[in-house]
Amino acid sequence: MKRIFMFTSLLGLLYQTSCVSKKEEKEEASKYTVTNPVRIDTSFVKEYVSQIRSVRNIEIRAQEKGYLQNIYVDEGQYVKAGQLLFKIMPKMYEAELLKAQAEAKEAEIELQNTQTLADKNIVSKNEQAVAQAKLDQAKAEIALAKLHLSFTDIRAPFAGTIDRLPKKLGSLIDEGELLTSLSDNSQMFAYFNVSEPEYLDYETNTKGRGNNKVGLLLANNSPLPYKGDVETIESEFDSETGNIAFRARFPNPDKLLKHGETGKILMTVPAKNALVIPQKATYEIQDKKYVFVVDKNNVVRSRNIAITGEMPDLYVVANGISETDKILLEGVQKVKDDDKINYEYQAPNAVISNLRLKAE
Repeated sequence: MKRIFMFTSLLGLLYQTSCVSKKEEKEEASKYTVTNPVRIDTSFVKEYVSQIRSVRNIEIRAQEKGYLQNIYVDEGQYVKAGQLLFKIMPKMYEAELLKAQAEAKEAEIELQNTQTLADKNIVSKNEQAVAQAKLDQAKAEIALAKLHLSFTDIRAPFAGTIDRLPKKLGSLIDEGELLTSLSDNSQMFAYFNVSEPEYLDYETNTKGRGNNKVGLLLANNSPLPYKGDVETIESEFDSETGNIAFRARFPNPDKLLKHGETGKILMTVPAKNALVIPQKATYEIQDKKYVFVVDKNNVVRSRNIAITGEMPDLYVVANGISETDKILLEGVQKVKDDDKINYEYQAPNAVISNLRLKAE
């Protein structure tokens, strides 16, 4: 009986010890880290959707009507300035040139006869002047016929890459009909829209913005290895969007960029007195960012915030919280609205320093 009593007492002691240990673990696990947003002077990289265009992109159109006799290039081919691209059947224009040359010869003979007669005072000087005008007109017809004939040879106005060829050999071509497009991709323009406040900051803060260099993030999220220069800003704001277009020029020695591509401009934007928070203090629902704000009763409530910029481990916050708010730093996935928590406070500067040290 005594042994049974001692064994029961031992089990009770072990059970009590186990409960105390679990309770301590639970209290330890439910203790969270809280910090504040902080204002600092910094800069961050901002992304702008951009449209990529060739420095020169033109349509090659027929200047004369006729049958497409020869195509000397293929789609996607690189051509040199002055290279022959197409030939429209020239027979009719050759005949017009021969006719103009014959008429000029006739006018020249007539002028010679008129001059002879005028020298002998048989005809007046006015008749000689009329004969001279006929010859001049005939020569003008020759020049015009040669011009029309030259239009049957269609050449590249500059070096570039041939686009699609919609017409096939033997097609009847009308004057002005599209034959292809030609793109000079040696350098590329990237157009991107900037809001009015950002434009004003850019123009007025010439020292703070640094240089005009920008990066380009391609559609596959890989960066272009070459930097571009912001070289011009359009003269008017779009009345519908309130934005203004910037243009950056990028080198394209590898011919990676093509006319019509899209990408994202990466511009370093100065941020004076910016409100920043650690990225790990946020969570996302349907592309919206949230943080948990801890009130004076230690109760957490979600708060939607607007992010205006991003840096390594940090977000720049436009609105939604202030530097006086306490936000949950650790455990945002473990709590829900109206939970009451125990927490330890950590100063924001110390938090940022630890993030930077971890990043290094």
